[in-house]
Amino acid sequence: MHRITEIAPQAIEGESFRIIAKEFDQQTGLCQKDIIPEQFAVIQRVIHATGDFSFAKLLHFHPGAIEAGCEAIRSGKNILTDVNMAVAGISKAILAPYGGKVICKVADPEIAQLALERGLTRSQAAIEEGMIENVGIVAIGNAPTALITIMKLIQEDKIRPELIVGVPVGFVNAPESKEILQEQDFPFITCEGRKGGTTVSVAIVNALLRLL
Repeated sequence: MHRITEIAPQAIEGESFRIIAKEFDQQTGLCQKDIIPEQFAVIQRVIHATGDFSFAKLLHFHPGAIEAGCEAIRSGKNILTDVNMAVAGISKAILAPYGGKVICKVADPEIAQLALERGLTRSQAAIEEGMIENVGIVAIGNAPTALITIMKLIQEDKIRPELIVGVPVGFVNAPESKEILQEQDFPFITCEGRKGGTTVSVAIVNALLRLL
């Protein structure tokens, strides 16, 4: 017989995080005590958002990623995303007091025309245009083309955001773009393989916001 847990709504998230911490070592084959606490906070929130313990091994952090992301938020920088669903999911209530905002231009009318003129995807055009708006964190969960564009612009010394959260999901260029990201020397958070998605990118950014 299935037994439903009686729990107050406001206690659900805390109980979920308790369960993740309790089961972590057994589910992942890793030892929570060996993981940097700030990185574990990100991993835990991604597992909470996806229900998937495999992200404990799939997520990869540049050594300076956590501090770079937190400093970008503290200094009032904006967060640029590749899809509007990410804008909806990132906690504006926590971000607002620091002065930053969440930006996504992919649905702007002028972006479609710009993409057509330049022979780009809308995601690529939206990322290029969005970077002019005091961006400190770029969070990509959907479009490998957007991640590739960001890395190209950084390599050309045209932009230098503090942190790239690059976790596009999919089968075409998603694993490859994330492999390239792991080879870079600027701060990043990414994951291996085909898994990822907007849910993951949002969870990572929200974890950084809560670390503040």
